[in-house]
Amino acid sequence: MSSVQDTKVVATCSQELTTSGKGSLSARCTEKSGDVFVEVTSADDARLAELGYKGEFRREFSLFETVAFAFSIMAVIGGVSSTLSFGLASGGHVGMVWGWFIPCLFVMCIAGSMAELTSSMPTSAGLYYFSAKLAPERYSALASWVTGWANITGQITLVCSIDYTVAQMITTAIAASTDGAVVLGAGPTYGILLAILAVHGVICSAATKVLARMNLFYGFLTAGATVAAIVALLVCAGNKKVSTKTAFMSYENNTGWRNDGWAFLLAFAAPMWSLTGYDSAAHISEEVTDAARAAPIAILVSVAAVGSMGWILIVAASFATVSVPALLETDLALPMGQLLLDVLGKRGMLAVWSFTIVAQFLCGAAQCVDASRVVFAFARDNALPGSRWWKRVNKQTQTPVNAVWLVIVLSALCGLLEFSETAFSSLAGASVIGLYTSYATPILLRVTSGRHKFVPGPFSLGRWSTPIGAIAVAWVAFIVVLLCFPPSQTTTAAKMNYAPVIVLAVFIFAGASWVVSARRWFAGPLPNIDCLRYDPQSKEM
Repeated sequence: MSSVQDTKVVATCSQELTTSGKGSLSARCTEKSGDVFVEVTSADDARLAELGYKGEFRREFSLFETVAFAFSIMAVIGGVSSTLSFGLASGGHVGMVWGWFIPCLFVMCIAGSMAELTSSMPTSAGLYYFSAKLAPERYSALASWVTGWANITGQITLVCSIDYTVAQMITTAIAASTDGAVVLGAGPTYGILLAILAVHGVICSAATKVLARMNLFYGFLTAGATVAAIVALLVCAGNKKVSTKTAFMSYENNTGWRNDGWAFLLAFAAPMWSLTGYDSAAHISEEVTDAARAAPIAILVSVAAVGSMGWILIVAASFATVSVPALLETDLALPMGQLLLDVLGKRGMLAVWSFTIVAQFLCGAAQCVDASRVVFAFARDNALPGSRWWKRVNKQTQTPVNAVWLVIVLSALCGLLEFSETAFSSLAGASVIGLYTSYATPILLRVTSGRHKFVPGPFSLGRWSTPIGAIAVAWVAFIVVLLCFPPSQTTTAAKMNYAPVIVLAVFIFAGASWVVSARRWFAGPLPNIDCLRYDPQSKEM
């Protein structure tokens, strides 16, 4: 998309949508000095202009590719393999099976509300744009500020936690292949993490068309690896499978918390971490064709697919788990690796595990793309220190390369938590708290102050919007409190849950910035096309 001016266009009088000689659409904004024309090449860009932005990316994600992108970020087999220990500790078989199933029902409510918002306002600014438009005018900028910083906190810690699990998977493979002779510690694992982050930085700096095609491969590989793991566990376990009653109803508390009910609730962290990042469909909506329809479909389909496939994989793992304590006491970095080793043998385990590593690696790449788009959008509205650098779009690839590498550097810093015994649970908790806080804020505003000014898009929950939104917000409030607690009733500095520390540190910085200066200059999303009116009924495109 091109424009007469690259800077913000200020229009004070009339506007109209006209058709150029080439058949493209143009928006005319009348100024005191004359007419300013902004070329709009599609209905998507016209809608984006109505929201206040000129398109800066190529729209090369199709519906299927958008679904694959959101699905890849929540890589099923990678998520289950990384978090199996949560359920094993917090209830054994019950924690695994029902600790996954129950949260999925509530996450679908959140996904439905987010899909409705995305359909109405398909922009890369996403969640913090939604908050700004739905909050009372007096608090619009503050709502946007809080949502944006919460989302960026979750996005960056999610990149780090995903890539950290890839590093853990690699060390697990090394230990299994050497029969335990080589067990890498925290230092080498951090080195592997840095290498993974660097490769992801290169991949995510590529052109949009390349990223879109790669995500189709991501999606098929992730789905295929998940199905292969399910079949392998059920078939190869043979007569060693536990009974149906044991697989679904056997409970044991290995957390250190005396209250069994509370211990079971901690298992909810597994699916809540795995089912994050589906807001990616909103963040890449400026690169999606027919975004108002494709993005919400991608959100709903990906969450439903990952939730259901993940539960089936969890059930298969539960049937194949003969001894919960044995898996928790393994010397391997991840208990899922030990389970596959016990059931499939070394060769079979390494075969399935290699696909798991690739799937999780590609999941990290997809999440890095998502996080970079969030950073770009927030910087575009001058909300980040050094925004003029992070909002630059590379002329050759037309992607925000500077934002990509900012995400990589910050993720590497977060990775220093790896030297703590609770590194993964802390990073996972911080990403869930940050992301779901940013999910719940615009949903809360949608069902309260914004219910009368919300304009539905092609996808709408209709009369169910308010009750579904209320359930979504209540669930997020519960989960945020839950994830602030340590994994055991007694804790030490090495075993402390650092998730609330990470989130609190960011919010102290963001809060101080707001009080000291941002409240004077931050006005929320800043349009770079001002006052464009677009009536989708007036033209057929």
